Amino acid sequence: MQRMWAIVERELRKFLRSPALMMVAMVFPLVQLIVLGSAFGGKIRDARLGVVDQDGGTQSLKIREAFDSVQATARTFRPIYYSNDRQAMEDVRNGKLDGAVVIPPQFSRRMYEQEHPRIALIVDNSDNFMSESLEQKLSELVQALNDPVVEPRMLQKVVLDTVELYPYIEYLKYLLPGSIALAMYVSVMIGGGMLYIDDKARGIHEGYLVTPITKTELVLGLNLAGAIKAVGAGIVITFVGSLVAGVSNTFHPATFLWLLGMILATSLAFNTMMFLMMVRVEDPLVPRAIFGVMNTLLFFPSGSIYPIKAFPTWLKAIAVVDPFTYAVHGFKALLLKEAGFAAIWQDMLFLTVFAMVMISIATPLFKRTL
Repeated sequence: MQRMWAIVERELRKFLRSPALMMVAMVFPLVQLIVLGSAFGGKIRDARLGVVDQDGGTQSLKIREAFDSVQATARTFRPIYYSNDRQAMEDVRNGKLDGAVVIPPQFSRRMYEQEHPRIALIVDNSDNFMSESLEQKLSELVQALNDPVVEPRMLQKVVLDTVELYPYIEYLKYLLPGSIALAMYVSVMIGGGMLYIDDKARGIHEGYLVTPITKTELVLGLNLAGAIKAVGAGIVITFVGSLVAGVSNTFHPATFLWLLGMILATSLAFNTMMFLMMVRVEDPLVPRAIFGVMNTLLFFPSGSIYPIKAFPTWLKAIAVVDPFTYAVHGFKALLLKEAGFAAIWQDMLFLTVFAMVMISIATPLFKRTL
């Protein structure tokens, strides 16, 4: 144990002498949290919607009034009136408009005579998010126009009442669990993987081989040192990220206790995985080449940005064995749902078993000789 802790002390001292590495490991995920949360978390505002009224009747006037009401209240879009549908379509195509609505001739007459009145929505579907938002808002307006002015005495419609278990969760809060996991991964990547390969390239690793330390002690010491660095990064980002995102239950004693457990399990899983990847690597350029690929392959399938249920089958298969998936799920349960151990024990179990499997494979592969 004394020899193993000597390795840990040496690694931590080296890491603390490089504050730039610590800043990169912690600041990058925090910047990503703020930028992505602000960029993707909002609703569509002030979209440019062209309106071509070829009818000019009383029913088309109601539609224009509804559009003006949306501009004054929800501000989802602001109508821009056109006299030519071809010009409106061309402006949608070249990006001057985000969409266009065409009210055809005889629309009001068809409304009165119930002859299937229609209006057209022209969207630029190269931007699915914008087109779906406009389509959803206009569908709501059309549904409001279709509702009868006087409700029948016998109401036959089924009404859906949505019960939300939690307060409104902003996208900034939704990204926080993934940012914590990413901060720990970056810490392991920089403070563990890259430094380990650099030590081997500089010949520092050879100094370990002339000491009486065993292979197992050396592997455990290096992994424990890397896990301690990741735990520190995880704690810092959890506190700072919670303050930025407005998550208050982080500071509840019981929640903080389980957060520490999740951070510890996640750090062990990430560090042992990284050590297994680097255990036979000699070239210092290799980790710099593969870490970006691994970041994409592990972070995005974890459900930290988009629900796993929407993934194709092959991507779901990656998510099942991805330690990021279980880390993000556990942090979400604690930070966003205010859950307890019952919601995270399976995540902690997977991460712990994953770490044990990784270290069991890496130890025999570790070379005690040059």
